[in-house]
Amino acid sequence: MLSYWNDYPTIQSKLQIVCSLIEKQLQVRNKEIQETLVDFANSGGKYLRPAYFFLFAELGETNQQDEEQLIQVAASIEILHMATLIHDDIIDDSPLRRGNITIQSKYGKDIAVYAGDLLFTQFFDLLIQSMNGSHYLEINAASMKRLLLGELDQMHSRFNKQETVEDYFRSIDGKTAELFWLACAQGAHFGQSTEKIEALAGQIGRNIGIAFQIYDDILDYTADQHVLQKPILEDLAQGVYTLPLILANKEHPEVFAPYLAKEKDLSLEEAQKVAELVISYDGVQKAREFAQNYTERALQDITQLPEGSAKEEITQLTKQLLQRTF
Repeated sequence: MLSYWNDYPTIQSKLQIVCSLIEKQLQVRNKEIQETLVDFANSGGKYLRPAYFFLFAELGETNQQDEEQLIQVAASIEILHMATLIHDDIIDDSPLRRGNITIQSKYGKDIAVYAGDLLFTQFFDLLIQSMNGSHYLEINAASMKRLLLGELDQMHSRFNKQETVEDYFRSIDGKTAELFWLACAQGAHFGQSTEKIEALAGQIGRNIGIAFQIYDDILDYTADQHVLQKPILEDLAQGVYTLPLILANKEHPEVFAPYLAKEKDLSLEEAQKVAELVISYDGVQKAREFAQNYTERALQDITQLPEGSAKEEITQLTKQLLQRTF
């Protein structure tokens, strides 16, 4: 994770402190589970959300900032993200996450559920320590609710052959974009920026989050499994129809109908054929255009941020996400 931030040394050093705090928060009596959770925290995630949090915090009045508070809030964001990933893996029965065996695959779903639940409690512990009395305590609870509702929307839509573009965006606005919105908005808030910058930061974060998820869904159809570090076409196998497939199926439903009708009985070879069809019928290209549009919205809003190194790094990082391969 830390090597990803070599070009951002200030952020890199802060993320190292966040990692140490997360490890401290993950102390439990079951040492095997503790070690697994710590390994998961250090297993290759980029810590994008706390990084954006710190970058937006740098826009504010640095002489008025509480550095310990910023570290705690940043850690809470990543712990919430980790909890949702563990529960995602349970729901999807995923064998791999970031190239490693998932907790549910290694220990079973029962332990994985409690491990994810434990992280939710640690999330709230950090919130109480860092922002008791702040209205952002309520905002964090509301964001967690919207995040979970986004996941439930996705579960409700599994194997839905009539999934629309609007349905897709409603789901990812909760399950992915919400956490980017939270990271950027409260980064500006706890960094002592103005309310105007705080609102702008949240808008930027939401657009980044939407673009990020679209690119993630594109990679499911285009990336090599060793690069992606998880099984390819996993969403398709689980009946999660993402934007590339939705766009291709919208224009050519007769082509995809025989495959989608198989639902859970779709074979790997058939899934690979669906992926080829999605690409050949421009589903990936059209999805990429959506992602580029949301990225351009974010970049345009970033131009309105206060001048300085933080603004430059926010711009650089946001552009960098467009070339990611995993």
